[in-house]
Amino acid sequence: MPDRSAVSGFDDGAVFRSLFLAYPDALLVVDLQGVIGLANPAALELLGYPKHELIGLSVDELVPDVIRPRHAAYRHAYAAHPRTRPMGTQMDLVAKRRDGSEVMVEIALSPLQDHGLPYVVAAIRNVGAYPRVKQALQRARYAEYLAQFGRHAVDARDSKKLLDLVPKIAAEALQVELAKILLLEPSGTDFRIVAGVGLLPEEAIGSGLPNEPGSPSGHVVAHGTPVLIADYAQEQRFRIPPHYIKAGMVCELSVPLLDRGRTIGTLAVRSRTSQRFGDEEVRFLESLSSMLATVLQRDSSEDALNHAQRLESVGQLTGGVAHDFNNLLTVISGNLQVLEDMPAYANDALVQQVVSAATRATRRGAELTGKLLAFSRRQVLQPSIVDVAALLHSLTNMLRRTLDQRIAITLDAQEVLCMADPVQLESALLNVAINARDAMPQGGTLSFACRSVTALSADLDAQRDDARAEAFVSIAISDTGGGMPDAIRARAFEPFFTTKETGRGTGLGLSTVYGFAKQSHGAVSLASTPGEGTTVTIFLPKVERDTAVDDGLASAAGEVPAGLRVLLVEDDPEIRSVVGSFLASMACEVTECANGEEAMHTLASNQDIDLLLTDILLGVGARGTELANAAHVLRPKLPVLLMSGYSGELLHESEGRELLRKPFTRADLEHAMARVTNAAQ
Repeated sequence: MPDRSAVSGFDDGAVFRSLFLAYPDALLVVDLQGVIGLANPAALELLGYPKHELIGLSVDELVPDVIRPRHAAYRHAYAAHPRTRPMGTQMDLVAKRRDGSEVMVEIALSPLQDHGLPYVVAAIRNVGAYPRVKQALQRARYAEYLAQFGRHAVDARDSKKLLDLVPKIAAEALQVELAKILLLEPSGTDFRIVAGVGLLPEEAIGSGLPNEPGSPSGHVVAHGTPVLIADYAQEQRFRIPPHYIKAGMVCELSVPLLDRGRTIGTLAVRSRTSQRFGDEEVRFLESLSSMLATVLQRDSSEDALNHAQRLESVGQLTGGVAHDFNNLLTVISGNLQVLEDMPAYANDALVQQVVSAATRATRRGAELTGKLLAFSRRQVLQPSIVDVAALLHSLTNMLRRTLDQRIAITLDAQEVLCMADPVQLESALLNVAINARDAMPQGGTLSFACRSVTALSADLDAQRDDARAEAFVSIAISDTGGGMPDAIRARAFEPFFTTKETGRGTGLGLSTVYGFAKQSHGAVSLASTPGEGTTVTIFLPKVERDTAVDDGLASAAGEVPAGLRVLLVEDDPEIRSVVGSFLASMACEVTECANGEEAMHTLASNQDIDLLLTDILLGVGARGTELANAAHVLRPKLPVLLMSGYSGELLHESEGRELLRKPFTRADLEHAMARVTNAAQ
């Protein structure tokens, strides 16, 4: 049989050389001593070497210094028994580039001994370039920066410092050269630059510029929508100032700053790289702008409001942040779960590792919003069985990392269970711990202890609204600070009473602890002696372990039946998509509606529905609770599950119905659906 390549004039050598040069992954041909003999252009680009330096170099030089001895031993063992190793069998591999930087890679090895050649071909792939991995990492980074600003917003009382911080966070997160905040003057005809980084000489802090409809900032203010300019050179909609072009700026993203629905300014970023911004960047900058706007609202309100009104203002601030942030986190965490469960990545250890890191970041963001709502008392308590010892272990570990290192923290915890809202309980303990820290400026000891208590003293028992509890768990937090004189101790639980200097205390810490304990059918005591320290003890209803086990088994019983017909009502399309994916993975039949009107039309039809799953807030003037009430009239036995990122005063309307708080996991959704559907049977 004739050689077909010879007949066609096919040049094997030329083709293979072309493949080697054109291959998109980095390729190295290495001898059994580890010396590089050939490298394709992709390898030169990935590793940052010119060809004459890479050829003849030992592959050990491409390994980070700390693992180089281990790599050399592995290379010697491999040379003795070479074998094919495809990509994906080992993760967490790192290549060292010529400039000392490192890049995460996958490596495939193909020995050529079977072909009579004493070489190994190493194919190296930059896994950081995977689109899905890059997107997950990017979203996680943006969520972490938003959480960072949220932490500052909670602690800081100076809005000017927060104004200065926002452009720095925006520039760092988006990796751009310029970021600035423009606020409208009261006349509305001009802007004033109030903060910025990387500003051009024509844009000094405090300087003004006209509010012109033909400018990007003017358009943002006029329409209340973001403006994205991909390339100044191609822009036809707006007049671009010449000094932008002269400074090398190429693209821009501007979003509105809103105050109760009214645009009061813009947050803008610019870059010297074209096509720098996309949907993810728009969402991030809008979220950052929303959080900044709530801070500005707080600052403008505080001068005019008394203490009670200030508390309400803080509640509105945290509620607005929580709603936007929790919706954002629901989309991020939900898509991460979908990515994690995709068969294509189920066995990809690197993707799973990256997704886990991003999920942890979203979980920290959810914890932050929980603390914001706990502080403002805008959350309806959701009591559950709490393992007090486990909660205290977690809390003290966190405090050891964050409090003054001169403060020693001790824990003496019995294994006891109580009935309380775990988020609010942790917030109450943090309030007391922060007060204790402030009482020990030179250091000292902060002690936590929990015990089982059979009865309360008469004065503590008088605090309680509910006398049903017969046994309690006491959680004591003690410090070795200066203590309190009787006059101060007598007023310690009064709202707004504080001995701290202006700007350092709200006077709400111990009053919220008192309110939480009372609302939880417990009590709180305070013992303090000048020069000897202070002990705050919270008493909460005790739960016996046998009862907890029975309750746990009861709540865990049952599962979502396959083929369950769910009517999903959610006005946010991205959240609707995520929840729809969760339901589809449970083998549910899903009917999606964007608003209450569509949902009512579906319910009024003859379509079979087994469960109504609806958000509480469904756009302007619409309420998921109202939809649930109307559904009950049409279909009295229809189970209802409500969702909410934050509903403030609307949360009380959900009483008597199961409420699933955003962000939630697929497992959270499944368990809540199982409880609702099983309870309806």
